[in-house]
Amino acid sequence: MLVAAVALVTAGPVPGTAWASAAPRAALVSAMDREVHFTADGTTAYGSVHIPAHRAGRRLAAALLLPGSDPTDRNGDEPPDYTPHTLALMAGVLSGDGVMSLRFDKYGTGHTGLGGRNSAPDMGAYTRQAVAAYNTLRAQPETDPHALLVVGHSEGGLQALLVDRVVQPKPAGLALIAPQDMRLLDLVRLQLAAALNRAVAAGQLTALQAWLNNRGVARAMADFRARRPVDTSGLLPSLSSLLKGMFGPVNADFVRSDDALYPSSVARGIAHDTRTLVTCGTEDTNVPCRTMPSLLSALAAARTTDPGLRVLLGLDHLLHPAGSPVNDPVIAPAAQQSLHDVVRPWRHATQG
Repeated sequence: MLVAAVALVTAGPVPGTAWASAAPRAALVSAMDREVHFTADGTTAYGSVHIPAHRAGRRLAAALLLPGSDPTDRNGDEPPDYTPHTLALMAGVLSGDGVMSLRFDKYGTGHTGLGGRNSAPDMGAYTRQAVAAYNTLRAQPETDPHALLVVGHSEGGLQALLVDRVVQPKPAGLALIAPQDMRLLDLVRLQLAAALNRAVAAGQLTALQAWLNNRGVARAMADFRARRPVDTSGLLPSLSSLLKGMFGPVNADFVRSDDALYPSSVARGIAHDTRTLVTCGTEDTNVPCRTMPSLLSALAAARTTDPGLRVLLGLDHLLHPAGSPVNDPVIAPAAQQSLHDVVRPWRHATQG
């Protein structure tokens, strides 16, 4: 139940006048979480709106939080084994700045089903789901429609750009946190090559084995893109299993739809003067800092505004200090500061 406290401020005596009363301050509304649901393509999705403490009647900046790839729920988790709470922690950081947020269970996670599908939805379906979430956030009674934000982590960073392209009103700000900044298969190939190099350095593979597997991965990806039969024989069992899962009947449509997107091309369509943050961690092996220039150039061409790129020294893809356990429920201070920076124009305006 919502609890409110009313504070009445009275003025002191003014010489030569009777006692006077100042106008009462608005009631202070306690922080709360509200369960919401919305429908996209006939499927109901479920989520949480977090509303920080604020003065009654005040409209708040509001952020839609978008998760990374795979079946990731509203908290940024894939329970039971993968529970870093990335999105839930981001919601807490934003709440401290007086920014409300909506995060939701994407298809196949939490209380949200697959809508009768037998395979993963394509990228367009995920975008329509995110757009429905954005419209739900906009419709909340506490939301300031002129201060809507989209915060996306990893694949969610690309999804934030896609949402911006179709919604009205446009977001006032975007936070692209370790965003997917290349075509999907190009990024996966880069990740696998780096993993093979690490295996060579650790003495687990020879340089020849790594070279042969890199060549086999490149061939399999080229065949998939060309819609030819994909042969993973000769690859390490772990690589073969990964590619079969990506290119098999459950995930193939999604992979094709994501791989068809050039994030830099999408970014060029962002509205001028959109306040935009991009982060990269120097220890991020999923989205290395060296892959960012094309995306950054596209955002510059779109004339987005500060804070721009924030390089997070020593942080990995989950915004942890390198070497931290995956499930540590923490966002490093440098990453928190990046979020503070992007919401700075609305920070003081939203607090009581």
